[in-house]
Amino acid sequence: MPRKTNRNRKSPATKSPQRQLGDQVEDVIAALKHNATKKVRDGMARYGLPSDKASGVPVGTMQKLAKRLGRNHELAVALWKTGWYEARMMAAFLDEPAKVTSTQMDNWCRDFDNWGICDTVCFALFDRTPHAWHKVEQWSWRREEFVKRAAFALLWSLSVHDKRAK
Repeated sequence: MPRKTNRNRKSPATKSPQRQLGDQVEDVIAALKHNATKKVRDGMARYGLPSDKASGVPVGTMQKLAKRLGRNHELAVALWKTGWYEARMMAAFLDEPAKVTSTQMDNWCRDFDNWGICDTVCFALFDRTPHAWHKVEQWSWRREEFVKRAAFALLWSLSVHDKRAK
């Protein structure tokens, strides 16, 4: 008996990898918006977090979503490029430390515009990269507020997470 097929459905093989990544980004953004609340977004101001490009998703909810999704460097980079607060938080939770380059760290660090993103990226991702100790030294001499903060947040995080450090 012949198998019925849905002619309107595209085969996964016909989708380009770029479109698949785009679909993944859209799915993550939709999940974040679904879990957002006005109360959380309004409360961000109390902590000095900008809410003009934020939805209002609790960090714990983002961490659970990231755990379900698993590590994915390409998705993390794509989410970072959106510029949305929660998407950037998810990027920190999803990225693969071994695939993070020194250049990526510098680029993301230049994008830091609040303490929440700066600290989370340093605590959840940057401290696990092979470039972490070098970046502490490099960024600690910089004048930009969040670049310098990243150096010290990274130093603190390394003191807790790098068990091999003296």
